Amino acid sequence: MRPAILSTIVYHARAQKTCILLFLLMLGSLSLPARAVEIDERAKEFGRYFKRMMAGKSIPGGAYVIVDGNRVVAMDTYGVRVRGKSGKVDRDTVFRLASVSKTFAASMATMLEHENRFKWNDKVVNYVPDLSFKTPSLSRQLEVEHLLSHSSGLTPNAYDNYLEDNKPLSKILPKFANIDPRCTPGKCYGYQNVLFSLIEDVIFEATGVSFARQLKQRIFVPLKMQNASVGWESFMASDNRAAPHIQTGSGWRPVKVEKEYYFAAPAAGVNASISDMAQWLKAQMGYYPKVLSPEVIADMTTERVTTQRHMRHRIWRDYLSHAGYGLGWRLYTIGDDRIIYHGGWVAGFRAAIAYSEKLKIGIAILMNAESRVISDLTANFVLDITDENTPATAQTRGDR
Repeated sequence: MRPAILSTIVYHARAQKTCILLFLLMLGSLSLPARAVEIDERAKEFGRYFKRMMAGKSIPGGAYVIVDGNRVVAMDTYGVRVRGKSGKVDRDTVFRLASVSKTFAASMATMLEHENRFKWNDKVVNYVPDLSFKTPSLSRQLEVEHLLSHSSGLTPNAYDNYLEDNKPLSKILPKFANIDPRCTPGKCYGYQNVLFSLIEDVIFEATGVSFARQLKQRIFVPLKMQNASVGWESFMASDNRAAPHIQTGSGWRPVKVEKEYYFAAPAAGVNASISDMAQWLKAQMGYYPKVLSPEVIADMTTERVTTQRHMRHRIWRDYLSHAGYGLGWRLYTIGDDRIIYHGGWVAGFRAAIAYSEKLKIGIAILMNAESRVISDLTANFVLDITDENTPATAQTRGDR
């Protein structure tokens, strides 16, 4: 899996002034009704922008939701589930979340850690005894926290190629005996899918309950995420599911739903609709404290490791003052706010979720195509905040 980062933003997207958050830092001087009216109007503008961008790239189908506090400001859909067929995407159409799944795994694990079912500094080998690095002493240094923060020290995306060949984790795990971390665990960042997914073993060994069942009982049901599920079988069982599409010389072509990253369920195995993602945004922003307590959210969004290379990306270099990773979440500092973000990309699907920690407004986008238009849309959401937080000019933005 390619780690989903807010990537190249096209020049015409940068020229747009239609995004919902252009006005946000002025909202402090507005009354609550005025704020709501302003947000609703900007949401309508974003909706027009969304559909224009989707049509411009001929994306088969997608959906978005904008949430302000515990209020759904806008939720809309676009296109069809399968190119060439009539079934339209609706609010309950299920998409693969790809790496946005990591936000669910980290949330579930953090809930359990706060219940003292295990501790962040527990050694992973206590739960996964078959894990071994080339240097055995390094295996004993790997802690549970390192799995969810991508701070194992290994080269990024270690053995993802085996996941892409539909190999189960049981066949991949022995490969780690051939390599060593490039730094001491906990000291450097390297995005992982295989190692991240070992949290499934930790959860089962600590509770006796499977990862999928924990998510259903502790998250999906109480949050009324009625279309959410884990795994290939659950996805295929839905009659209202989006098909994956890949780009070809003749446009987008629907392809078979591969099991590949479903073998790494905590990293990329969650499925959900845009109505589900509205609930997930609210929960992450603190509006379902009986499910995700303030303490759990604070722990997940506490930085564990810096992600310095993200500071050098041309889309961010003029705006970010800091970039890091917590537990299952990217943490980007822009002005006096932080953007809590994650994206996902797996064969035929893209997904993104982001929210302002200060303003408590967020967005989630789902697509059934491997298009970078999702980066343009999500980046506009983020960088329209920086328009008011930084002295950067429109000309500077347009030049990048």
